[in-house]
Amino acid sequence: MPDLTRRSLLAGAAATTVLAATASRAQTDRVAAAPDLAGKAILITGTSSGFGRLGAEHYARAGARVFATMRNIPRPEAEELRRLATSDDLDIHVIEIDVLSDEQVERGVAEATRINGGPIDVLVNNAGIGISGPVEVQDMEATKLAFDTNVFGAHRMARAVLPGMRAKGGGQIFQISSQLGRVIVPYGGHYSATKFALEAMGEQLAYELVPHNIEVTIIEPGGYPTEVWVNRNIYTGSLKERIAPEHAQGYPEVVARMGTEDGSGRSADPMDVPRAIARTIALPQGTRPLRVPVSGGAIPQTAINEVTARTQLEWLGRSPQLGPVMRAVHN
Repeated sequence: MPDLTRRSLLAGAAATTVLAATASRAQTDRVAAAPDLAGKAILITGTSSGFGRLGAEHYARAGARVFATMRNIPRPEAEELRRLATSDDLDIHVIEIDVLSDEQVERGVAEATRINGGPIDVLVNNAGIGISGPVEVQDMEATKLAFDTNVFGAHRMARAVLPGMRAKGGGQIFQISSQLGRVIVPYGGHYSATKFALEAMGEQLAYELVPHNIEVTIIEPGGYPTEVWVNRNIYTGSLKERIAPEHAQGYPEVVARMGTEDGSGRSADPMDVPRAIARTIALPQGTRPLRVPVSGGAIPQTAINEVTARTQLEWLGRSPQLGPVMRAVHN
């Protein structure tokens, strides 16, 4: 079994410093060069737009082999990425994966493994959706879709890549969560519920994967001007048309606004997220933080992250069985 205490106090201090510095740099350093990711094979879900699309290009330009996955191929976004890979000589391979499909997940990961000549090094669980509105108006169709995409989809992907990572002797998984995976804004539908679940899954995986040298980092973005707002309005607008009157009547003003969210007033640079991920990938093993807040503005979840880490250590840190993995993750 690998050394479960590989994260020394010095490494832990470095991780804490990196966590704070990453949040700061993400807000102020817009032109920092990407670290060298040569030799890394990175699979990303949800690369048709937003953080996933930006990340695919960013990691490839930093030298990584990138498996950019998206659903519903053929589509223009897939062809655009393929043209970019050819014109700029980037190691990008576009693969169809709908994270709702067990079959596509297994087939897509197998194809990436075949092309790579072995297991991938890094999984970025980026695919996600939001459907806003009061919890009461979220029918089962919307509720199942939100959890199936944001939680079960990430679970499918992790299960698909982990046997290969364990056989290889290491790897990294990134969960793209949100500030709303730690704090709650009313009328956000089940978005926070799904991101809270994603955070819990990611942290539990981090503990369980210590013996296998597989590290998990949870990225917590604030609000950014990406296509998430357009897609959210599509899903929310569809739900709005289905709301039963007995549920809608309790929230007339909120329901009237559903499907009209506008993220255009946000000025933060969406590249903050791929940059933070690339920097984390490049860190030495054992110094990567469990959570990395990334925001162009406030970071309200910092105190929550600190108290939960302290609580885990105080609760289980002295356990003969679980203490070593707790300390490995939180030191």
